[in-house]
Amino acid sequence: MIACYIINVATRKGLPMTTGYLVLETGEVFEGEWIGAEYEIAGEVVFNTGMTGYQEMMTDPSYAGQILTFSYPLIGNYGLNETDDESFQVSASAILAGEVTETPNHYQSHSTMTEKLMKANIPGLKNIDTRAVVAAVRKHQTVRGKIVFNERNVKDDEDWGVKENAALVDSVTVQEMMTYGSGNHHVVLVDFGYKKSILTALLENDCKVTVVPYNTSYDTIQDLYPDGVLFSNGPGDPMEMKPYFTTIKKLTQSYPSLGICLGHQVIALAYGASTEKMPFGHRGSNHPVIDTTTGKVWITSQNHGYVVIENSVDSNEFEVLFRNVNDKTVEGMRHISLPLQSVQFHPEAHPGPSDTAYVFDDFIKQVSSAKENEVVKI
Repeated sequence: MIACYIINVATRKGLPMTTGYLVLETGEVFEGEWIGAEYEIAGEVVFNTGMTGYQEMMTDPSYAGQILTFSYPLIGNYGLNETDDESFQVSASAILAGEVTETPNHYQSHSTMTEKLMKANIPGLKNIDTRAVVAAVRKHQTVRGKIVFNERNVKDDEDWGVKENAALVDSVTVQEMMTYGSGNHHVVLVDFGYKKSILTALLENDCKVTVVPYNTSYDTIQDLYPDGVLFSNGPGDPMEMKPYFTTIKKLTQSYPSLGICLGHQVIALAYGASTEKMPFGHRGSNHPVIDTTTGKVWITSQNHGYVVIENSVDSNEFEVLFRNVNDKTVEGMRHISLPLQSVQFHPEAHPGPSDTAYVFDDFIKQVSSAKENEVVKI
């Protein structure tokens, strides 16, 4: 089962559906007004601090199974367009927002937040005190909650959501391989729940991209004759991908490889490192990371709830390439002898700054170099 589940899909026929409640497992109750679909749902409550990019956030597969809180007080003011979705569906299980405008103003806008949620059959609450919600999440750290019609319907002994989330990646990965573009570099994108902007970044770097399900075998990928492999972002606990660590390690030993977000974590785990749940994660578009080789600080877009434990990383195989300026957590690694790099942040930066887009350039250089070396050997 997925870590976010529907409690009651019954709507109140013939009655206005206005007031709803967010009830946290820690006891706090927050009142708001229904927006989008009207059914009760439960899941982990998380927050994003970005001032813009709500469309990209809602459609980011890494939010699968989560109730997404927008920290910025005004949501929907520039509407939603036809190009910025990061996947084919709204991935967040529900949203929480302060003020939601129904009169967006932007020349590309084609729908409102309310219309987007209704079309996707996704529930949420508006006019809720999101500052108080964020404060509660920061206080209690990992918190599950429910969006309900009546706060008194919540029982103290209820299940607050399934903790096991192995099905999360299954819910967002492609079901069959798909190929895009016709560039000179063939990259296999191993899909744990990839963002469209990662695919776009590869296509813009002269790549032909074959997207494959995360559980695709080594032999199947080998038969595609890739020049490089990219392991994508995705939702849930990276340890749920343990059955595939052997394949992941073998792929990174065979082809130039790049891991992003969850992809970074599973690469670390495949090489014997450990991960842990963060107090409330990094979700926003202004997280500073420092390049340990140059001392330069970059501003990055991030969305993750787990982190690689630095002292578990084998220093004989990897060097820590980036650290978070605020909490010193590992933000990226580079293998000492293999063309292998991974980053915890999102270099494709949608939404967010494009400071670290050069990570894709470095990856393509490794791919090109490996191809040239093969030609020399022949």
